[in-house]
Amino acid sequence: MQNEFSQILDRIDQQKFWTFPGGVNPDYRKQLSNQTEITSLPLPPKLVIPVRQHIGTAGSCLVSVGDAVLKGQPLTSSPNPFSVPIHAPTSGTVTAIEDCTTAHPSGLPELCVIIEPDGLDTWTALQPLHDYQQLDKKVLLNAICDAGIAGMGGAGFPTHIKSTARKPVEFLIINGVECEPYITADDRLMREHAWQIRQGVDILHHLIAPKVIVIAIEDNKPQAFKAMQKVCADNAHIRVVQIPTKYPAGGEKQLIQVLTGREVPRTGLPADVGVMMFNVGTCYAIADAVLYGKPLIQRVVTLTGEALQKPQNVWALIGTPIQQLLNHAHYQIKRQKTPTVIMGGPMMGFTLPSVDVPVVKITNCILVPAKKELNMSQRELACIRCSACADVCPASLLPQQMYWHSKAGELDKAEDYNLFDCIECGACAFVCPSEIPLVHYYRKAKSQIRIQRDEKDKAEKSRQRFEARKARLEKEKQEREAKHQKAAAARKQVKQTSDDDSNSAKDKVAAALARAKAKKASQSDITASTPEDPATTSPADNVEPADNKAKVAAAVARAKAKRARQTEDNDGSADKDTETENKATTSADTERQAKVAAAVARAKAKKAAAQQSNDTAQSDTTRAQPEDSRANVPQATDNAPTEDSPEAQRKAKIAAAVARAKAKKAGTHSNTETEHTDTKPESADADIDTSSQSNSKVTIDDSPEARRKAKIAAAVARAKAKKAATQQASPDDAPTPGNNTPEDTPEAQPAETNNDGDAATTDTSPAAQRSAKIAAAVARAKAKKAQRENQGNDEGNTDA
Repeated sequence: MQNEFSQILDRIDQQKFWTFPGGVNPDYRKQLSNQTEITSLPLPPKLVIPVRQHIGTAGSCLVSVGDAVLKGQPLTSSPNPFSVPIHAPTSGTVTAIEDCTTAHPSGLPELCVIIEPDGLDTWTALQPLHDYQQLDKKVLLNAICDAGIAGMGGAGFPTHIKSTARKPVEFLIINGVECEPYITADDRLMREHAWQIRQGVDILHHLIAPKVIVIAIEDNKPQAFKAMQKVCADNAHIRVVQIPTKYPAGGEKQLIQVLTGREVPRTGLPADVGVMMFNVGTCYAIADAVLYGKPLIQRVVTLTGEALQKPQNVWALIGTPIQQLLNHAHYQIKRQKTPTVIMGGPMMGFTLPSVDVPVVKITNCILVPAKKELNMSQRELACIRCSACADVCPASLLPQQMYWHSKAGELDKAEDYNLFDCIECGACAFVCPSEIPLVHYYRKAKSQIRIQRDEKDKAEKSRQRFEARKARLEKEKQEREAKHQKAAAARKQVKQTSDDDSNSAKDKVAAALARAKAKKASQSDITASTPEDPATTSPADNVEPADNKAKVAAAVARAKAKRARQTEDNDGSADKDTETENKATTSADTERQAKVAAAVARAKAKKAAAQQSNDTAQSDTTRAQPEDSRANVPQATDNAPTEDSPEAQRKAKIAAAVARAKAKKAGTHSNTETEHTDTKPESADADIDTSSQSNSKVTIDDSPEARRKAKIAAAVARAKAKKAATQQASPDDAPTPGNNTPEDTPEAQPAETNNDGDAATTDTSPAAQRSAKIAAAVARAKAKKAQRENQGNDEGNTDA
């Protein structure tokens, strides 16, 4: 449980304090350097200013090689809050910006700005803030930051970050303890510049607003205690106290524990217990920055050790090489067995790798020990496990355990023993009988752990970047795949639509071709079934209507087209013999149908001739007289030819000849289509002999028998004409139902009997009936034409 504020304040007023565990009391030897006032060094021939002199990030250079700079001019800047600039300690020229060895135990080079002074020491324009209490706190913090002030007690933490109070502060502690042996820089600063330290304290009081300010000084610095007590007497909020001398009482956590009895958490900060601490050198720099506008370009450095002829404290410009300080104090190298220069005190300092190392903001002492002044034998022996180191550890650690694990490289186990809680005070190494430099092992182990952490952090960041990149690439891949799939689907849809359109177009083309083929087939069929002379036919004489013909032709075309497609699909691989057989069968059927059609045509022609004669005879019945009892045919009138007259015989012969010619022509045309051969023309008197149910070719019969039959047909026609004329003249003589008519006589149907008198069998198939109908229509047309020609001849004879 933490002590109450009032309880702590009462104990401070009574000069009663707490203590911390461990600690040692070495020979302080402060009298070597605290007897003289602080002096100033002459300008060195060059100044080496490291870019990074604090905890945090380094800034970026604002100058280039060859630039002229003024005293107090900023050389770097950075927007990072954990960064403070550096400034030119004097006016001069930038001669180089390069890596140089700096004040660090590792001796590693760091980037530095090298300036060659011009000797004029000309200041840049300064901007002091005299009435700072009327200004906003941010203005003061910016002024402190721009002045480049970092903790001057040794930590080097940026002061403007530390001055920003995030939690209520009860105690503001000003550390003037300076517990390290040999070091007297703060002692002389408090003696000589107590008032300016007080001004810095007032500025911090304005920024932080603590309940009470405690200035702590060890009791081995009585002059500094009196000086600070004198300048702070007028402020009731300030307590100047003396604490017992004990090393390391000047440590931050140890001093807080001594003054307040509160312990800072292992992973916490002093602000967590209501305390904030600043060094007296930092307070002096704050007053310089705010009240005078001066940046941090110099500090007090103690030059001590028996190897120096004139130990003292000096104002050293930041960047001054250590060699210049040694020359000023008259370094006696003969007093040392081995040249050794230590930056810092004998407990926490480290040996410099070179005397060209520059002074930095945290440099407070340069120790040059003579022979046997310090135990510098470096005679490291084995640990005897005496536990003396654990007894004097102010942080209550186990130094020997940390030593073993650090030396063995077992960094994880060393860290388990709270390695980073070590303040590197060196008390353990001071009491070690084996003279083991324990602090050096701890520093090395801490550095290795920090490197591992940095590498681990880099690896983690790299892993995160890799995973982020992998996720981004995977996302881009998925997006590309989705895009490709979408494009493929679109292409597939377009292709399907194109295929559908193509198939539709193909179907349309196929349908159009089929219709064209059907139309062509229909036209070919009609052409083959009609006479060659279209002028001899008339649509008015057709037996069937025109629309029925069109339907028949269309049906025939469709049937042929269908048959053609079926033949192409099913019989595409048929051999030549099958094609020949089909052609022969088709030819035989066509031949037979043609013969029947020719016979029917002849019969119809004879019938038409008889009808024509009958019509002619009826027109002259009024003047007909009986002439011959054997013929029983009435005699023609004066205007009409009689049976025995040459005119009547001539007309009958012409009608019979025309009928035979037309029948012959129809038969020849049908036979030509079947056999694909040309027939020789015959005379108009030729007749065609038909055969019953035979597949032989149709031949033209020019025998006497055929001529006899033609004469009989002509005679019958004349007789019918006379009879018709007689019936027209005498209605009483009309034939009875029992009498034979021209249609009933055997002569009227000569085409339906063969030469032996047997009846011929007629094909009654639909194709034969269709062919017969077409042939009959043609015959009627021809007969009508013949009738017109006969009438024209009769009129010509009458006129004659």
